Amino acid sequence: RQYLLLYINLSSVKRFKTIKNINFLNFTIDIIDSASFLGQFKEIFLDRSYEFVSDNNAPVIFDCGANIGMSSLFFKTIYPRSNITAFEADSSITEIFKTNLKKNNIHDIKIIDAAVWINDKGIQFSVDGADGGSMQGTDNIKNVRSVRLLDFIDDCSKKIDLLKIDIEGAEVDVIQDCAKSLSKVKNIFIEYHSWNSSEQNLGEILKILEAQNFRYYIEDTCGRKKPFIDHAKNKNMDLQLNIFARNLGE
Repeated sequence: RQYLLLYINLSSVKRFKTIKNINFLNFTIDIIDSASFLGQFKEIFLDRSYEFVSDNNAPVIFDCGANIGMSSLFFKTIYPRSNITAFEADSSITEIFKTNLKKNNIHDIKIIDAAVWINDKGIQFSVDGADGGSMQGTDNIKNVRSVRLLDFIDDCSKKIDLLKIDIEGAEVDVIQDCAKSLSKVKNIFIEYHSWNSSEQNLGEILKILEAQNFRYYIEDTCGRKKPFIDHAKNKNMDLQLNIFARNLGE
């Protein structure tokens, strides 16, 4: 019901417009793009796509591609004592994320203002003002700080209950770099992007997950009904998938 009310109020709002003090469930947040917020609300809070079961009431979560903090807020809803490290490449969005945590009296999330990558040398990042910033874009390019995710995984003294990777096209390189350390991860979410300007390499991710004893489930988010006819050549991406994988050794 609340999603429908928000949809009625926000669906006609011009995109890339900051709106302050949006109330939903028990939260009050600032948003930067109404369409992105509505999509995140449905996926994360209505469909509860990131929900997982842990025998630890303070699970370790890496939120890669945290955006304005919707996923982190959800994790705090299901596990108030969760130990979250959140990564966001766009520093302007990171500030909104920090503001949203303060508005909701959440002070125990570690925020890394940097792009998740395979080294810490920095990257060129296309900022889009919503939730689609990426290394693949060609507009509004900025040099941003990067961190190597592998270092954070290896430095973590505990098992990682959930590794969420939503990094807009950098996922294959990062998963390849982290492959041998994924045994420390119990559950992985990966948003896979197939860019029209690049080769498809979904198989690389799946091969690594299989080798590291993960069982995966794949959900298509593009919704092309006639893919033999509709090749999506006029779009940036011709395929986007959600990959949910659980470690069978856990």
